[in-house]
Formats: sequence, C-alpha cells, structure tokens
Amino acid sequence: MSKEKYAVETAALTKVYKGKAAVDHLNLQVKEGAVYGFIGRNGAGKSTTLKMLCGLLRPTEGDIRLFEKPVGDPMTARRTGCLIEATGIYPHMTAQQNLILKAKCMGLADRESVEHVMSITGLTRTGSKKTKHFSMGMKQRLGIALALLGNPDLLILDEPINGLDPEGIREIRQLFLELNQQGKTLIISSHILGELSKIATHYGIIREGCLAEQLSREDLEKKCSDYFQVQVDDVKRALTIAAEKAPALRTEVCDNQTLRVYGLKEGAWLNQLFVESRIQVYSSGFHHMDLEEYFLSRMDGMEANGKETGKND
Repeated sequence: MSKEKYAVETAALTKVYKGKAAVDHLNLQVKEGAVYGFIGRNGAGKSTTLKMLCGLLRPTEGDIRLFEKPVGDPMTARRTGCLIEATGIYPHMTAQQNLILKAKCMGLADRESVEHVMSITGLTRTGSKKTKHFSMGMKQRLGIALALLGNPDLLILDEPINGLDPEGIREIRQLFLELNQQGKTLIISSHILGELSKIATHYGIIREGCLAEQLSREDLEKKCSDYFQVQVDDVKRALTIAAEKAPALRTEVCDNQTLRVYGLKEGAWLNQLFVESRIQVYSSGFHHMDLEEYFLSRMDGMEANGKETGKND
C-alpha cells in the first residue's frame, strides 16, 4: 500500500504571543492535490498558522514540513505561492510593473509568465492604471497573480475572494478549480463558507488556536445529512418517546424546545406520535445542513463542552 503524500504536515505547531498561544499544538495534514478549506472565526489563529506555513513567522515550537521538507528549504520556497492578509504591492506602479518586479526578484526572466498570470486573474485590462487606484477586489486579484508567479505547486491563500463582486468570485472560483485540476494543492481560508464549499475537497476547523476537526468533503456530506427538526414544549419527553418508537434513528437535542431526528423519511407519524403523547408541537419540517450550519454547530458545541485541545477527528 503506497504511503499517503502530503503537501503540508505540521506537528504540535505552536505560536505564543505574550504568554498566550495564538496557535496551540496544531497537527495539520494537507494531501497533495487537495483544496483545503481552513475555517475559523476571527482571532482563531488562521492567519498566524498560514504565516508560519509561508515562513513569514517563526513558530514558538513544533514542526512544519512542506512536501516532506522543512519550510525554510529553498526548493520548498520555490514550490510555494502565498497571499497573506494585505497584498505587498507598490502603489505607484501598475499591476504589470509589480509583477515584473517580483518576477525579477524570483529570477524569472521571461515576460510570458507575467502576461499569463495577468490574463488568468483578469488583470490585463488594468493597463497603465496605478495600483493605488485599484479597488480592494482588484488588489486581491493582483495578490493572487503575485502568488502564481513561478508556477508553484502549493498555493496558500488567506481570504483570497475578499472584496470581489459576485462575478469576480465566480471567475476566481473557476480559476482555483482549474489550478487544482492541474495538480496544484490549495489552502484557502475564507469566511464565505458557501463559496468555499463549492471547491474544497478537505476542511480544517480551528478554534482558539486548536484544531477542532479535519474532514474530507465526503465526511462532511455524511455529517451534513438531511434531518427532521421539531419544536415541542417538552423536549426531554419527546426524545424519550422517539428513542422508544424508533431506536434506529439518530436524535439530537439542540435546545430546550428543539429536537433533530436524522434518517427519517417521513415526519407526519412522528408529529402524530408526539400529539397523541400530549406533547405540543410548535413547528416541524425537514432541513439540510450546509457547511456554514455545520461549522456554526461545531463551534457552538465546543462552546458548550469546553475547549478541545489539539484534537484531530
């Protein structure tokens, strides 16, 4: 059986600021050829983690391996393209001039690579316009173009669709899918979870610097199954009755009035059962959990159960 190949692996990756761990013993595994959606609330440690992966921050402790080599390895650096937070651009230069300057710093002599990344990121039409006059969305496009110089195998992108209009988001989404089809590995952090779910093959959820969960798209689809949600006046009795009459069904109590039942094909009989048991039903219906709802429920569940430390599910 062939060994799984990873573009990124971290072991107990930690970054401490003023005695507080911004990233706490993080164990990431990003398979080669994956589109890895990195999810977390503001301040969860996403940007700090990505900066360490790019070599922009030194870890307090722990290890980072990119393509099985240390993050500081020169060959690894050439295989990695990054867009982290504010794009490092010169405001009095055009997009093309910024790209040419970075290309020269990378030792790229041909202009074709610059023209190519301008074309695929929609920057060709910017002409002689100085980047100080760019919208936020256009600056994001330029940041992506800068990351693509040198044809890297790994792209690490922090909020790459920030500031883009719906058409721009669609174009960049298509670009990411095409890059992935070419064999490139992408790590993308984004708060636009619905958009991320259209391209990600794997996910990592981070909370307070700790890895809450890593899962594949297939795992997520299993967990985001359809469910029947019913609001009642006595959720404890409703749970007991549902468990007695249908023990094969998975049930979940969301709050003091809301019960979710998974694997149910038809809900009328359950409503009738509750009514006959003198349980008042306020509302009921089928729902499908998407990435955003799963993420929020995962975070809310962790709030209730306390902080999980460095656990990989």
